[in-house]
Amino acid sequence: MAISVSLPHLSHSLFLALLSFICTQLPSPSVVAAVHLQAENIVDFEQIGGRDEAQEVLAAAKDPEMSSWLTDLRRRIHQHPELAFKEFETSALIRSELDKIGVSYRWPVAETGVVATIGSGKPPFVALRADMDALPIQEMNEWEYKSKINGKMHACGHDAHVTMLLGAAKLLFHRRHKLQGTVLLLFQPAEEGYAAKSGALLAGTGTFEAVIEGIGGHAGFPHYTAEPILAASFIVISLQQIVARETDPNDSQVVSVTTLQGGGSFNVIPDKVILRGTFRTFSPSIHKLKERLEEIIVKQAAVHKCTARVDFGEEKNTYPPTIIDEGAYNHAREVATDVLGEDHVLLAKPVMAGEDFAFYLERIPGAFLAIGVGNKGKGFNHSVHSPNFQLDEDALPLGATLHTIIAERFLKKKQYKSLAADV
Repeated sequence: MAISVSLPHLSHSLFLALLSFICTQLPSPSVVAAVHLQAENIVDFEQIGGRDEAQEVLAAAKDPEMSSWLTDLRRRIHQHPELAFKEFETSALIRSELDKIGVSYRWPVAETGVVATIGSGKPPFVALRADMDALPIQEMNEWEYKSKINGKMHACGHDAHVTMLLGAAKLLFHRRHKLQGTVLLLFQPAEEGYAAKSGALLAGTGTFEAVIEGIGGHAGFPHYTAEPILAASFIVISLQQIVARETDPNDSQVVSVTTLQGGGSFNVIPDKVILRGTFRTFSPSIHKLKERLEEIIVKQAAVHKCTARVDFGEEKNTYPPTIIDEGAYNHAREVATDVLGEDHVLLAKPVMAGEDFAFYLERIPGAFLAIGVGNKGKGFNHSVHSPNFQLDEDALPLGATLHTIIAERFLKKKQYKSLAADV
């Protein structure tokens, strides 16, 4: 679900790099990055800090006291998962920790969200984002810190996202004398409408529900009816032709019908059938795909003497593709390489999942990173959105470090380039 965050003190002409982290079941430590394997050295590393400074921050994040704090924080959040726009305890915990650190913030934003500020309060600006909400999933893991809320679970790693960003808040606050601008920390509610690279990383997505209405009757007398089940069957097949025969092979699209409901007796032809499904594409023309879906459903129903109406839900249920800015990507990849080394910065493949981070990226250049949190040795090999999902908490200091260096170095680069332009 898309969240509109009002930042009235920012000019849209500013380059605001939004960095978001997702958890992936790659081995820890690793960061998914890169289509362009050669990152640009925008300025001299002597001026903006390089591998030595990155390792200094990583060491601070891995300090036993800091690492223990991060682990405890993540477990507290994990035990009390909350669904979209209901993240009241999570929001209170975030504000409490920010108060302890000494970081100022604005709240409420989009009901439960928090926007914290560290630095000068003046340009340039860089923003870091973490999502807060959990999923309506019953946790199946048996461990001391499993979810205490029946039917709810942090199965997508948002507990780790919040923890990493709070870790960055602590690191950045202690390094605030080094910040040549302002860092915004966005703790966002309601990401769940249900690896980094430049270009399209995550698909634009939408959902649909089609109600097919005909004339019901006795199954032995089909000639007196207009069969919505027959019409629905042809609709399902016809929808697959959008991808198979109407889409450029170089443009990835998916149309999936996921539920079909109709009838309740073996000898009665129903008068109504309901279809539901999802559509996904990396192309910006997602609205054209919606129009074609509706056209096929309505006209195929008419062929079988039925009528159809299609509901795409609220506009907020349709996500645009997540398009990564190349400059932001190069910057993030450069930092990840300094923190982990080239061998641990991997190539991301586009996937057909959707993300409301795409709405930020339609307005402001940014990047999206995936941090490996899998550990087969510990049995942590289930994917996100699984009731058995677990993550390696050793990755928490890494996420805090990446957030910190990405923000700090970005501000240094902007100031350095500004000074160079004045010379």
